Amino acid sequence: MAVAAASRVKRRVAEKARNKTRAYIALGANLGDPPAQLQAALRSLRSAPALEVVAVSPFYRTPPLGPPGQPDYCNAVCVVETALEPEALLDLLQGIENAAGRKRDGERWGPRLLDLDLLHMEGRVSRTPRLTLPHPELQRRAFVLVPLAEIAPDLLIPGLGKVRDLVAAVDRSGVKSGFESR
Repeated sequence: MAVAAASRVKRRVAEKARNKTRAYIALGANLGDPPAQLQAALRSLRSAPALEVVAVSPFYRTPPLGPPGQPDYCNAVCVVETALEPEALLDLLQGIENAAGRKRDGERWGPRLLDLDLLHMEGRVSRTPRLTLPHPELQRRAFVLVPLAEIAPDLLIPGLGKVRDLVAAVDRSGVKSGFESR
């Protein structure tokens, strides 16, 4: 009996592992205490029952992309394993942003308390009204590619190539390693 039960448990664990996908998430903030906000977002991701954080890049200081006069951003990338579908993962990420005080006021590339972007899910390409995978600006953003290359340089992004080649092709001059809490 015990052997049969153990065998069933092993099969369930193996099945769950087969159904998991690696997802790559960009984290950014430039209001309040950005490194603390990224740490809090990572704690929220680690406590989410639907995923496991398997790698986190170092934090980087980067210039803002949008309107002038903003403070620098703190950026990082993490890798998670999840059985969630892409839009369900997007819902989880937006819930974490909202809990952190994120306001969606329509200002594109404006200052943020927290920004979580789903960059890529291995084996998935998506074009829906809510979500495009891989992220449509991924190959142009050093603030995403530099931390991503730290943890997944050989990752192949469909239609774009390997992360190591993408990061070599962008201007990385504004991306500085380290970002201390205020």
